[in-house]
Amino acid sequence: MMTNMGTIDRGGRLVIAAVLAFLALGTGALSGVLFWIALVVAAVFTLTALVGNCPLYRIVGLKTCKDC
Repeated sequence: MMTNMGTIDRGGRLVIAAVLAFLALGTGALSGVLFWIALVVAAVFTLTALVGNCPLYRIVGLKTCKDC
């Protein structure tokens, strides 16, 4: 699988995922549907950041990495 995400993009996704997970699990600020949406988005962002490939980027033809 080819990577289509750069380092800054991957790091940003991990930061956003951590913030969403903290809001959902740590603060109790989110409840109901927002709680689950935040957890799902955090999981997807974490997975795509670790793998380095975003399926949505592939669909629209976007690449944020310099060497790919």
